[in-house]
Amino acid sequence: MEQKIPYKIYLNENELPKQWYNVRADMKVKPAPLLNPGTLQPLTQEDLAPIFCEELNRQELDNDTRWFDIPQEILDFYKMYRPAPLVRAYFLEKALGTPAKIYYKFEGNNTSGSHKLNSAVAQAYYAKKQGLKGVTTETGAGQWGTALSMACSFFDLDCQVYMVKCSYEQKPFRREVMRTYGAKVTPSPSNTTNVGRQILEKFPGTTGSLGCAISEAVEAAVSQPGYRYVLGSVLNQVLLHQTVIGLEVQTACKKYGIKPDIIIGCAGGGSNLGGLISPFIGEMLRGEAQYKVIAVEPASCPSFTRGKFAYDFADTGMICPLAKMYTLGSQFIPSANHAGGLRFHGMSPILSQLYHDGLFEARSVEQTAVFEAAQMFARIEGTLPAPESSHAIRAAIDEALKCKETGEEKTIVFGLSGTGYFDMVAYQKFNDGVMNDTIPTDEEIAANLANLPKVE
Repeated sequence: MEQKIPYKIYLNENELPKQWYNVRADMKVKPAPLLNPGTLQPLTQEDLAPIFCEELNRQELDNDTRWFDIPQEILDFYKMYRPAPLVRAYFLEKALGTPAKIYYKFEGNNTSGSHKLNSAVAQAYYAKKQGLKGVTTETGAGQWGTALSMACSFFDLDCQVYMVKCSYEQKPFRREVMRTYGAKVTPSPSNTTNVGRQILEKFPGTTGSLGCAISEAVEAAVSQPGYRYVLGSVLNQVLLHQTVIGLEVQTACKKYGIKPDIIIGCAGGGSNLGGLISPFIGEMLRGEAQYKVIAVEPASCPSFTRGKFAYDFADTGMICPLAKMYTLGSQFIPSANHAGGLRFHGMSPILSQLYHDGLFEARSVEQTAVFEAAQMFARIEGTLPAPESSHAIRAAIDEALKCKETGEEKTIVFGLSGTGYFDMVAYQKFNDGVMNDTIPTDEEIAANLANLPKVE
């Protein structure tokens, strides 16, 4: 007899992961090394020292250590909002009339409203431990900036956030949450940095991009003594910290005998997707299990599905290290749509290598279809999802409807990475029927890819 699954599966405090999982240790083909932008040689810890914190540099470059102990101070902070629930979407299943079992890992039950806090607290902790005065960063939709401002407030660090200009204007309340926690928030590109002024001269009237904001934040960090730069996605260290998501899902599934068939996550830079799927990909790499894993990205910024696997700059100003990743080109600036945090031109080197090796599939979806799924989910399941998370919801609904057609009783798990309560401008445009789908042309993408750096 099948065990009755609760609507919400809550783990207890003792079941909180005590270690982060490094999927690189199990990868047959390791991610290509980051390259020094000046010499095009693999970066060393010494190269990274002026940019990132010492311990984060070690985590960034470690391809072999499978498990990293989570410091007690970080565990204590996690306990304020973790473990996060795994929710059975009974109401959604019923509304769809599907035989599929649908679960979602809900990461929005903290003030930042998303999973970003998992890495923000770790990075702020290591900055404080190193004796730094503060940190700089960029933010797209605002979840990362909010999370970092909270973590910096907790550890008494200065926090300087460069927020993509269109989001700065669309989400004033997200900006004010950051300021409430003590952060200085600047719309990017700005006139406060050399690279910002150069971008404004080259792209007058631009609404900005994460690549622009990254360039400004890095310049701000290296030009101020006692500061370092921190990033909310893409980097190996960030995916490492976010594995608490997937590890908790694994624990909950084992506790209730749940065997996922399909695992789905939204994809922008890779933090949420990587955090959710890495422990399961690890099982696949070790030959212990097999899953269908789906990455879902916006059609307006389709790095997996239409990008190129090549070395590229992580920022528009071309001052950051080069990473081998699926990219649309560092000069690509997506439309000012509402995909929020999924507007980065590239993808995590770890996820890029795993995708290149065929460990998971990717699909892109238009934002109107995404908001249709978001509205359905909100009305049926009672939680207002973030636009980013709604990409995963769209794919989960599509997979559940396929099960309805075939009669297969598959188990679907997707990541609900955050709430959408600061995204009401986007919901307003959808409700008013004025939301458009803006998809880059092949010619636009090709023009940007033609400028990729020449790396052998």
